[in-house]
Amino acid sequence: MAKAPKTSKGKEGKRDELSFEEALKQLETIVDAMEKESLPLEKLLECHEEGIRLQQVCQNKLKKAEERIQLLESKSEGEFGLKPLTLEEDSE
Repeated sequence: MAKAPKTSKGKEGKRDELSFEEALKQLETIVDAMEKESLPLEKLLECHEEGIRLQQVCQNKLKKAEERIQLLESKSEGEFGLKPLTLEEDSE
C-alpha cells in the first residue's frame, strides 16, 4: 500500500512559490491517496486541509494569469503588449 502524501504544515511561503503545475500535481496526489487508501480520520483531515490550501494556490495563479490576459492590448502597429499591472496584495 502506498503512503499517504505528506502535508506541509507551516510552509505557507514554500507553497506560494509553487508553480501552478506543481501545486496541481500535489493536489492530484492528495486526492488520489484520499480516494484509494484507507487512511485514519486525522490523516484524512490533514490531507483535506492541504488540498484546500493547494486549491487556493491554483486559484490565485489562475486569477493572476487571467488578469494579465485581460491587460493585453493591441498596439497601433498590430503588436501586442502588456499594460502595467499593479496587484493589490492579498490580505490572507
